[in-house]
Amino acid sequence: MPRKSKASDDAPPPAASGVELDRKRDPTQTRALETCERILDAAANLLGEVGIERLSTNLICERAGLSPPALYRYYPNKYAVLAELGVRLMMSQNELLEKWATPATMRLPAAKFEQRIRELFLDTLAMTRQAIAGEWITRALRAVPSLAPVRIESHEHVTGLVVAAFASAYPGVPEARVRLVSRLGIEVMYSAQELLVDDATLDADEVAAVMSHMVATQVLQLRKER
Repeated sequence: MPRKSKASDDAPPPAASGVELDRKRDPTQTRALETCERILDAAANLLGEVGIERLSTNLICERAGLSPPALYRYYPNKYAVLAELGVRLMMSQNELLEKWATPATMRLPAAKFEQRIRELFLDTLAMTRQAIAGEWITRALRAVPSLAPVRIESHEHVTGLVVAAFASAYPGVPEARVRLVSRLGIEVMYSAQELLVDDATLDADEVAAVMSHMVATQVLQLRKER
């Protein structure tokens, strides 16, 4: 691969650079699936060692024991690899929220509802910390402009789940209001998680308590708008 291509792959792209994040092809055979998993495992482990900026396709190939053409057969650049890691992490996080976002949850008494938000937050944080390079993937989704669509699409998806659950429990509230409060609540929750990733001196329980109270207060106000 020409030196120019390698440099453009390693440098952080601008937000509007149109960086390709999709796989070039989907693996269908066992060997191809194993190759993609080796690439993703190597990238995840390297993230914790070298960080986002120093991660490169050459390092990934070296760690995975693959040649660069093997990686480029499936991924156009390192950002596509990071994007898939981000999608996998957020899908795991979203599974927790999918179980949480039910009409029954939305009807809980105020104190219990706030407690359930706090529990969801702490469970999501624990799952992220247990995942290989979960905290580094979280940083990448926020720090790398070209990865923003991964984060935004995921947040829009779970917002839709919360809106549907709330609308079922309280059908008289205008959907636009429900969507605004739900989306802001999702953003606050993930921002609080990112805060804990960035600042290890903060107490997770205290952050969870403040965040859950903020979000619960707005949702409880929505109930009165029927």
